[in-house]
Amino acid sequence: MSSFADLGLDPKVLSAIAAAGYEKPTPIQAGAIPPALAGRDVLGIAQTGTGKTAGFVLPMITLLGRGRARARMPRSLVLAPTRELAAQVAENFDIYARNTRLTKALLIGGVSFKEQDALIDKGVDVLIATPGRLLDHFERGKLLLTGVQIMVVDEADRMLDMGFIPDIERIFQLTPFTRQTLFFSATMAPEIERITNTFLSAPEKIEVARAATTGENITQGVVLYTASRKDRQAKEKRALLRSLIDREGASCTNAIIFCNRKTEVDIVAKSLCKHGYNAAPIHGDLDQSQRMRTLDSFREGKLQFLCASDVAARGLDVPSVSHVFNYDVPSHAEDYVHRIGRTGRAGRKGKALMICVPHDQKWLADIEKLIGNEIPRLESPLTGAPQSEKGPKSVRTDEARMPPRKREEKRDSAPRTDPPQEKRSRAPRREAPVVGMGDHVPAFLLRSFRTAAGETAE
Repeated sequence: MSSFADLGLDPKVLSAIAAAGYEKPTPIQAGAIPPALAGRDVLGIAQTGTGKTAGFVLPMITLLGRGRARARMPRSLVLAPTRELAAQVAENFDIYARNTRLTKALLIGGVSFKEQDALIDKGVDVLIATPGRLLDHFERGKLLLTGVQIMVVDEADRMLDMGFIPDIERIFQLTPFTRQTLFFSATMAPEIERITNTFLSAPEKIEVARAATTGENITQGVVLYTASRKDRQAKEKRALLRSLIDREGASCTNAIIFCNRKTEVDIVAKSLCKHGYNAAPIHGDLDQSQRMRTLDSFREGKLQFLCASDVAARGLDVPSVSHVFNYDVPSHAEDYVHRIGRTGRAGRKGKALMICVPHDQKWLADIEKLIGNEIPRLESPLTGAPQSEKGPKSVRTDEARMPPRKREEKRDSAPRTDPPQEKRSRAPRREAPVVGMGDHVPAFLLRSFRTAAGETAE
C-alpha cells in the first residue's frame, strides 16, 4: 500500500490524517487496517513505536461512523496496561476523530469516579480504560459491556507482566460473543497464545519484524565506568551523568533519562534539580495528576529532562526527543530497543548514551547480542579515556594531578623517615617516677595517674 487512501478509510478520517502530517502507513497499519475494516479479528504482533495505535484507532473510527451510543453502553472498548498508554490512545483518538461526532471516555486511576460516571451516563462511542478501573465501574453498576461491538487489547505482553491477564479474561467474558477483537502484543508468550486461541475467531495475523535492530538515525554510545571507591559509586555515577549531558551541549534540547528502579528515578531527578537542571521524575508511585502534569510539561517543552521508569514511559510519544540517557543498563535486552526508540523519531536524528558499571556488563553483552552490533565505547568525561571492561581504571592521586615542579617541592618538603633499626629485645618496663612525689609513690596514686594518662585500668 502506498498511501492511506488505498486502505479504504472514511474520507473524514483521511482528512484528519493529512492534517496530522502523515502520508504513508507503517507496515503494521497497512497490514491491520484492511482486515479490521472487513470486520475480521486481528492479531498484531508489533512493538511500541511501530504505529500500531493508529492501526486500530483509524478503522475503529471508520466502523463507528454509523450508529449512536446509549447511556452506560459503550460501542467500542480499548484496554491498555498503563494510565499513560491509555491517555496516549485517547489523544490519538482526538486527532483522528476531529471531523466526526464520535465521543470517548477515559477511565484511569487517579481521576474522580464522579467525572467519569457523568461521561458514561451520557453514552460514549469509545471507552478507553485500564483493566482495574474498568472493572471498578462495572462492579459499581455504572457500566454495561453488552453493547461492545469492537474490543481492542493493546500491549498484551505488558498486561501479562503486570498481572492483568485474569482481569482481561473476565472482561472478555462480559462482552458479547459477536464482538470484533483487535489484539496486539510484542511477544507471544504461552499465556498470551492461550488467550488468543480462546477469545479470537480465525484472526488475521500481522507480524512486524521483531524490534531487534535499532534505528540507523540513532547514534549510540556507552561509557564503561568503575567507581574510585565502592561507597562512592552512586555519587560519582550521578556526576558522570551530568558530565555526559554537559558534553552534549546545545544539541541536547530535551532528554529522557531511564532508571531501572522507581527509587533511583526520584534520586536522579532530585540530584539534577539540585545542580540546576530542569528535571522531574515520572513513575507508577506518583499521583496521577502529577504524572499528567509532568508529561504535559515535557511535551510542551517546559521540562527539559524527564527521569522515567520503563513502565511509566510506555506509550509516551514525543516526536522531538533529542537524547535518551540510560542511567542504568536495562536487565532485559528488548527494553534497550524500546528505550532508545523514544528518540530519532519521524525521520529526525537522535542520540542514545548509556552508563555501564561492572555489575551490568552481562546485560550489556545481552543487548549487543540482540541488536547484532557492538555499542561504541566512549571516553568518560570524568577520566578522559575509556575504562577497561576487565577491571577498574587506576585512580589518579592528588600528587599525580600536580605539575612536575610541584611534585618535586612536595617530596623535598616531606618529612624523612629513618630506616628501620635492628629489632632489640624489650627490657622489662620500669615505672617512671611521678614528678614531685619522690621515688616512693603509693600504689593507689600510681593507678590514678595511669588512668588519667589514657592507659586501660585493670
